[in-house]
Amino acid sequence: MIRTTRSGKAIGVLAVGTAVALLATGCSRGGGSGDGGDGGAAASPGITDTTVTLGVTTPLSGGTAGPGNCTVAGLVAYMGAVNDAGGIEFGDGKTRTVEIEAFDDTYDPQKALSNFQQNASDVFAFTSGLGTPTNRAYREAAIADEVPQVLVMTGDPIFSDREESPWQLGFVPIYQNEGAAFGELLAESGEELTVAVLSQNDDYGEGYVEGFKEAIEGSSVEIVKELTYEATDTSVDAQLTELAATDADVFFNAMSITPLVISAIEKTKELAWSPSWFLPSNTSSPTAILGPAGADPAAGFYSVSFSKAPQSPLYAEDEDVKTFLAALQEYSGDYTTTPDFPHCMWSYMVGATLEEAFKNTEEPTREAFMEALRNIEGLQAPLMLEGTEINTTEDGLPAVSTVVVQKYNGKGYDSVEAFG
Repeated sequence: MIRTTRSGKAIGVLAVGTAVALLATGCSRGGGSGDGGDGGAAASPGITDTTVTLGVTTPLSGGTAGPGNCTVAGLVAYMGAVNDAGGIEFGDGKTRTVEIEAFDDTYDPQKALSNFQQNASDVFAFTSGLGTPTNRAYREAAIADEVPQVLVMTGDPIFSDREESPWQLGFVPIYQNEGAAFGELLAESGEELTVAVLSQNDDYGEGYVEGFKEAIEGSSVEIVKELTYEATDTSVDAQLTELAATDADVFFNAMSITPLVISAIEKTKELAWSPSWFLPSNTSSPTAILGPAGADPAAGFYSVSFSKAPQSPLYAEDEDVKTFLAALQEYSGDYTTTPDFPHCMWSYMVGATLEEAFKNTEEPTREAFMEALRNIEGLQAPLMLEGTEINTTEDGLPAVSTVVVQKYNGKGYDSVEAFG
């Protein structure tokens, strides 16, 4: 059975990086505890002969609560079905069920770090959580204590650099890849296009813009205005007014805050500015963002994806989608049963990726798990779009590194090959 908590309160306390605390708990660095049962390696914290416990620190409340809840919902749905079917047979021959502990960080880096510090001794690995600043907040602590922080929802490249981040692995494509995909679409059109840019003033926004700029270099696409905003801002009306004055053909919008994206779409209509839009994959939901904002498909709203969209009529009879929706309905009521954000689908895929890694984890240790996780190639996880796959074998790349450019059709998205 899936066990979850939304409070983020301590279950057990570990003083991160403190040798005295590690000795007091009887754990070696890397988490060994117990004798392994069969004379093998000592089991790491969070795993027994019958269960493995995973932690998720993610925003369950606040401005990013919609996608944040989805980072847990899909994972809970996948593992709930797996547990009901008997669990997962690990590479050591033991069958285990998967327990999920979810902690609310409200997209606050300090809360994310606190969640890690209070719970690192009780979970086998942290996974699936949303956010670049929040995941970065406890990255160094996870490395110091050799706790896996894997398949997390950030496109920050550092999480997939094995030398810099030996205990980490990202799940979604790096931000540069998403930005480049749209830049390539514009550059290949051959049109003389002007672009206005608004990006989040952190690694998230910088990565998108970096990839976009590299892709349009040498083309007839020109950036005419570039502004930023802070993730803590409650309005971007001033920036939008300035950008609208350029009357740019395209609006490259690298924003991660759901309410701000909705208000941005509404503000551009008020300003009578009708550019084509690029939206990141995590803030382009048809039902949670574009629909409520009254986005006009005729204007041209583009995004990228690697997962099927349950809202799209194209997938109404898709078996993957039907199975996913049924599992979400049955197991994910504490978070959401409506996949309004792509993170619901992504975390479901994270579940499938973890299952594949567990099947090849030959000892009940975090080290063995990381080795198995980094050797997955060509996995077609449920809900993946054609042409995309899970590949964890390439240093510097996350589990998913390919995306498909799509255009909003008023209900969902259609794949596109050309801009216009």
